[in-house]
Amino acid sequence: MPLAGSFALKQRHERLSVCRSVVLMLAFGLFAALCLTPALASPARETKNALRIYFVDVEGGQATLFVTPAKQSLLIDTGWPGYEGRDAERIVAAAKLAGIKKIDYVLITHFHMDHVGGVPQLAARIPIGTFIDHGENRESTDGPTVQAWQAYQDLLATGKYKRMTARPGDVLPIAGIDAVVVSADGAVLDRPLPRAGEENPACKNAEQYPADQTENLRSLGTVITFGKLRILDLGDLTHDKEMELMCPKNKLGKIDIYIVSHHGWSQSGSPALVYGISPRVAIMDNGAKKGGTPSVWDIIEKSPGLESLWQLHFSEEGGAAHNVAEESLANTQGPDAGNYLELTAWPDGSFDVFNSRTQKTRHYSAK
Repeated sequence: MPLAGSFALKQRHERLSVCRSVVLMLAFGLFAALCLTPALASPARETKNALRIYFVDVEGGQATLFVTPAKQSLLIDTGWPGYEGRDAERIVAAAKLAGIKKIDYVLITHFHMDHVGGVPQLAARIPIGTFIDHGENRESTDGPTVQAWQAYQDLLATGKYKRMTARPGDVLPIAGIDAVVVSADGAVLDRPLPRAGEENPACKNAEQYPADQTENLRSLGTVITFGKLRILDLGDLTHDKEMELMCPKNKLGKIDIYIVSHHGWSQSGSPALVYGISPRVAIMDNGAKKGGTPSVWDIIEKSPGLESLWQLHFSEEGGAAHNVAEESLANTQGPDAGNYLELTAWPDGSFDVFNSRTQKTRHYSAK
């Protein structure tokens, strides 16, 4: 081969070699930019200053765990007794996820078995500081309620735990949140909370409800404020007491997170309450066979300003027409999986909801 041809071939090989090097360098650079450079990754938001709320699946009871940035904890209700400690185990698992080894305060909304029944099993599994309740059991003719109440009293009689009896207007001593009692033992606030007190248009022509005769109307309800975020939990408070809180003036004000009263059953969740508080997000702690009444579901879905409704379970009562889309269900139809929802909130009023079944998170920006 002539020298000129050899040189040309060499140049061609060199150019190909340079091109291969450039391609490799560009490919590695792209890989590094996408995979190795933290600045270009999607960072997890800082949770050190966040309030974390775990909606534990206790199959149609309630167990809602709050863990504040100060690492103080409040558990609202303890689920059912029995089931080989199923509900207590799930609460303890949530506590471990939150990085706590003790529950500072356990608030019992009322003395029905699906709310107070899990107390002895829980106390056997994790240290508890103080119990908060509304006072005495007033439903003395219902066998299961008396049984659950007595088991709770037996635990308190050991002397190992402190007990607080709360009244409307009390501020609970939980570091990192402002928790105000708005209902207890059949009484409600006698004056509006700050940022509340306006006339409630939903009271016009509102249905009048008969007085409830059970422990439900004695539910210990709270408004919890964290920075700009406001959360409402009324336990199983019934329509008659909702009307006292909401009509003619709205004593609660607007709410960001509504923990749906009474598992979404028809005795609670009146239009006067739901439309009056106008929540951004509602979270229903229903079970497959308990809660999620279609009429209540419709009221929530029609609430002005509602962005999302989440459910712990697909409601068999609700059927196809009255359940949220699967991405907003912690537990779909089928065997008991015990999936939970976790809400992480920041002082600016923004928050995330994480679905443990789908492993996906939805973000809600501050307003």
